[in-house]
Amino acid sequence: MSDIESTPQAGVGGGRRWLALVFICLAQLMVVLDVTIVNIALPSAQADLDFSDGDRQWVVTAYTLAFGSLLLLGGRLADYTGRRRAFIIGTIGFAAASALGGAAGSFELLLAARALQGVFGALLAPAALSLLAVTFTETHERAKAFGIFGGIAAGGGAIGLLLGGWLTDAFDWRWCMYVNCVIAFLALCGTALLPNPRASHGVRLDLPGVLLVTTGLVAIVYGLSEAESEGWSSGMVLGPITLGVLLLAAFAVVEARTAEPLLRLRVVWDRTRGTAYLSAAIAMIGMLGTMFLLTFYIQIVKGYSPVKAGVSFLPMTLAVAVAAGGIASRLLPRVPPRALMTPGMLISACGLTWLTRLEPDSGYAEVPLVGMLLIGLGMGLVMAPAMNYATHGVGAEDAGVASGMVNTGQQIGGSIATALLNTLAANATTDYISDHMTRPGDQAVLQAGLVEGYTTAFAWAAGILAVGSLVIAALMNTPRPNPGAQAAGSGDPVPVHLG
Repeated sequence: MSDIESTPQAGVGGGRRWLALVFICLAQLMVVLDVTIVNIALPSAQADLDFSDGDRQWVVTAYTLAFGSLLLLGGRLADYTGRRRAFIIGTIGFAAASALGGAAGSFELLLAARALQGVFGALLAPAALSLLAVTFTETHERAKAFGIFGGIAAGGGAIGLLLGGWLTDAFDWRWCMYVNCVIAFLALCGTALLPNPRASHGVRLDLPGVLLVTTGLVAIVYGLSEAESEGWSSGMVLGPITLGVLLLAAFAVVEARTAEPLLRLRVVWDRTRGTAYLSAAIAMIGMLGTMFLLTFYIQIVKGYSPVKAGVSFLPMTLAVAVAAGGIASRLLPRVPPRALMTPGMLISACGLTWLTRLEPDSGYAEVPLVGMLLIGLGMGLVMAPAMNYATHGVGAEDAGVASGMVNTGQQIGGSIATALLNTLAANATTDYISDHMTRPGDQAVLQAGLVEGYTTAFAWAAGILAVGSLVIAALMNTPRPNPGAQAAGSGDPVPVHLG
């Protein structure tokens, strides 16, 4: 299977591996926090660049469209060109795009910069995850490393809210972009420590597959992004989503018949890996949906400043870190992944259910804090094994694209969360206000209507996670790994060329 077989310490000392993990996680943090860091800065950017409320969503959508639709291509390019090289190119490109966005003097230039961030993020994210997979192959170390990495994947959005609020208040909205240059520089300082798995040279890129999957994912993410403003029955929503599904179906047919496919279908159809991708998507519905709606509640209803709103999410981030890095990393070598994923989703569902108790005058410690702690604990238990088993048993030639799949799952889940939960919240708010408004401009009714919308969305998200926990329990079939095995749940050793 390999040109050079690795051992757990093949040429890389234990201390160097853990130091390499720091730099890999820095790159992952940069990609993840950019999903949310701009959210808090948007009002300041809008006032500075003078763009409309209707255009505002595109600052977020431009990033998620490019990122989500190009992840599979980015993962395959990492396989073909070498993952360390892809990591370096992705990091430098992401930093350059961020600098362009920070210096933008017009809305169009900011939009182009956000799209470029997504393009290079789609190369960087799968390269980082696949590098992690070949850096840590011993069971216990692998579990701990993926616990830390999964914690960042789940909690990076909350860190983005905190960092975005502080940078916007203390400096300027442009620093929400410039900060990536600092993080990228730090990440690049450790590239000499990274393993250099041998690239898959002499393999042709599957251009029909690239075209079909990219346009299909763009259509789906675009359709979902339009649902909040256009409504689910609109042709602007149903048309792109239907087109995207058809294109992805055509992609599956083409891949099954292509000698050198972009995505070997066995990567997805494997129950363990496929369930890992599904769990990442479901987890993001709960995580991003919660952060997005709670941000509105905390700032609009409770009147928190951007910095105070960001600080209020810190407990969720800490809960994710404790669950992923402290609990999951210790249990993952000893128990099957569904023993963590299923209760993790149920715990998060309980947190979302608790948030349905929100009232306009609810105290922070009374409802939001408890809900965020439960959601964070649950997400940490889900994301650590999801990241670990995303590359379960794949050969080195497919590690990049397998890593891209789990990131694609997160992006689709996040898009569904934003579209579905915001639409549910908006409809519930509109119905409540129309039923209860007796005099125009009644602020008490307006605030109660907003809270009614948020709690309705939280109830739906809780139901989705509860159903998701049952699906994961039924589908995830990985047996309990042997603590003495070389890699948690993996098959053959991953071929690595260390240089």
